Amino acid sequence: MRFTSLQRLDDGVVERAFTLGGIPGIVWTPASTSASAPAPLILLGHPTLGLHTMYPRLAARARQATADGFATATIELPGCGDRPRWPAVERARAELRRALRAGEPVTDEIADALVSPLVDRSVPEWRAALDALLALPGIGGPVGYSGGVISLGIRLALAEPRISAAVLFAGSLVPRAVFEEARRVTVPLHVLLQWDDEGNDRQAALDLFDAFGSREKTLHATTGGHTGVPGSRRTPPPGSSSATCVRSPPRPRSGRGSRSGPFVQRAAPATAAGPPPSLQERGETGPVRSPTGVSLGRFRRVRRRSGRPAWRRGR
Repeated sequence: MRFTSLQRLDDGVVERAFTLGGIPGIVWTPASTSASAPAPLILLGHPTLGLHTMYPRLAARARQATADGFATATIELPGCGDRPRWPAVERARAELRRALRAGEPVTDEIADALVSPLVDRSVPEWRAALDALLALPGIGGPVGYSGGVISLGIRLALAEPRISAAVLFAGSLVPRAVFEEARRVTVPLHVLLQWDDEGNDRQAALDLFDAFGSREKTLHATTGGHTGVPGSRRTPPPGSSSATCVRSPPRPRSGRGSRSGPFVQRAAPATAAGPPPSLQERGETGPVRSPTGVSLGRFRRVRRRSGRPAWRRGR
């Protein structure tokens, strides 16, 4: 890992750009971290728009996390940003655009051609970056993942034993093979879904959530399109008609019967005067700090209940 720039942001966060094997990345650390007091790490996933385009949103998420004492890091995806273009993926993107313009359904073949090569190449790169990041003074475990591409997050949660919890953004194409991988994921999960996302198959996202094998899993759905995720759970956009939290109930202890499926809790509409009381404030579910951030409160709830954070209880 070779650092190419360093700057201290106005809130004291240290931001360092780096390259690792020719792959660009960024790491953010709280000002208070040190070799004797390392910060836990969150890997920030992002869509295939390039780090330069995604930087404002990534930096905002990183600042939210560092305010809670977490280090964060991200790397450029294959074929994106300044990395060499990938002809096979470019052809798949062109076919996706053609299908959307024609009003045709996005087939499993298009999803597989677009997403599967990206995941196959990205996961080893993220694992190599994790090796280098954990070797830095001031960064330690446990490790979480937050963001998209959701198929990448699923594969990482399954393949990388150091990832102990994940926040996944539902809003990208998911190959059918990923559903089988999801059944083998067991780490605590928090899934974010935009209910009216015009480019996302809502039912497929719900089916994927149901497929996850994790006992600790929560789905937080917000009305609005793909880019309408509110910036904070406590400040939803005025006029939002509802906020929905879906959570898997505990599995039966007796061994008889079956899980009845998720239950749904609806909050009152948000108004210009302010958001309704959150589910956290009413004591109905674990805290969810920020849909666009890392939703760290979910894992704090697990810590309080068990005495140890879920990501230290093993897979």
